[in-house]
Amino acid sequence: MPHHDLCMIDRKKGFTPEVGRLVSMMDYARHTTEEAIRGLAVDQLDFHIDDKSNSIGMLLHHMSSIERAFQIMTFQERELNDAEWEELETGIELGDKARTVIQGRDLDYYWSELSLVRAKTLNELREKDDTWLEEVTPFGWDEKANHYFKWFHVMEDEISHRGQILMIKKRLTT
Repeated sequence: MPHHDLCMIDRKKGFTPEVGRLVSMMDYARHTTEEAIRGLAVDQLDFHIDDKSNSIGMLLHHMSSIERAFQIMTFQERELNDAEWEELETGIELGDKARTVIQGRDLDYYWSELSLVRAKTLNELREKDDTWLEEVTPFGWDEKANHYFKWFHVMEDEISHRGQILMIKKRLTT
């Protein structure tokens, strides 16, 4: 993506005005994630600060798992079924199981995973309009939220974990 477009929260070709603004923000967040992980080796992606921490690879897998879950919740307007939850649970919840299974993958693996999920998100968002962003549906156990908030939440989750990635990078011992 051209760098000059990154600092403009504006309309984007192929999207309605507000959807385009949301996509602009998502593009910037993804660009800064890409910059944060560029060049990392497998041992760096698998590095843990301690036995309770997440690795950078785990956080990247989490980002794609969260986005996949929100695709289902917003584009299909339903909760995850048992099979989808089983597939995404480890990446969403992280923890001990994730520390065991999310490892040994190179940066291309994680970047491909993130890119494929985002491509699907963008294809779906091209089909939505600004009124869809305002639609209010259930969120969590007792909340309601509009689709705009839900996609802001996906982006906010990525930004938060990018901060963790930067902190982990500063502590790499490998």
